[in-house]
Amino acid sequence: MRWNHLSLTEDATVPEQPLIERGAVARTFDTPEFRGLTFYEIHAKSIINRVPAESRVPFGWTINPYRGCSHACTYCFARKTHRYLDLDSGADFDSKIVVKVNAAELVRRELAAPRWRGEPIAMGTNVDCYQRAEGRYRLMPGIIAALRDAANPFSILTKGALILRDLPLLAEAAERTEVGAAVSVGAVDRDLTRLIEPGAPLPRRRLEVCAALNEAGIGCAVLMGPVIPYLSDSPAQLEAAVRDIAAAGATSVTAIPLHLRPGAREWFMAWLREHHPSLVVPYARLYRGGSYTPREYQEKISAQIRDLARAHGIGPRRPHRPAPPTPPPGPEQLTLL
Repeated sequence: MRWNHLSLTEDATVPEQPLIERGAVARTFDTPEFRGLTFYEIHAKSIINRVPAESRVPFGWTINPYRGCSHACTYCFARKTHRYLDLDSGADFDSKIVVKVNAAELVRRELAAPRWRGEPIAMGTNVDCYQRAEGRYRLMPGIIAALRDAANPFSILTKGALILRDLPLLAEAAERTEVGAAVSVGAVDRDLTRLIEPGAPLPRRRLEVCAALNEAGIGCAVLMGPVIPYLSDSPAQLEAAVRDIAAAGATSVTAIPLHLRPGAREWFMAWLREHHPSLVVPYARLYRGGSYTPREYQEKISAQIRDLARAHGIGPRRPHRPAPPTPPPGPEQLTLL
């Protein structure tokens, strides 16, 4: 998705040029809450996105109301997408946030299209939909309400505590369709988290969110993503994380070792050289095969987490509500940006 796909108008005769020159609204907020952030308010042409078949994810459709993320996680795989907007994948990704101000309206319209098949939709899988910008723009209530009214199954992955603001809406949606929630907690080390995820709530707060969601009847899992080689993967660190995750009542826990795709790799390695220079060579060895750790490492971490989850009694606390039957396909295939 490039700037020219995100115009405030639908006029196809406008020549291609950067979005900011085509009338997009850009405002900078110099306040204690938003200091250092620039928001680009745009009208997107579509909002429900098909996930490429080659992606290593268990879902087919996503909604991303924001691009860029103030959580500023050094490893975020979505960093590369900012390059498509003629912005850099480092500081720009952390501080220049694209806001699709018409997101809720688009969701409602696209869910109502005859060709939409009612498939599950995942949110928070690219950048966090409950990052700080959501406190100002409040896009998620309208999105959740549209999904609720369409009885369309959905899930939300977040590091943000702001999801609790929308708990009544999530509960209403869960009465009509399958609603899944998960929080991302790769480690419970406060100091490490402050360095590597400087704009995100601390792990303890995220686990409080997990507990609150579960207490409200919205089953919440924990994604230990990422487990960071040499920094959060020792047996003692994994044990501490899973113990705290179990105490939060998580319905399940899944570990994902750090992967370093282009865009994120450069930014993370610069961080590593500054904070842990002794690990630069070990990382070069570990990731010499590409973006992912070797299969043996992945299997080792997964086995450790499975054993720890079993030992701490992590598992489903209540049966999941089955998703509604998928309606028959429409007369034509849905095509979205």
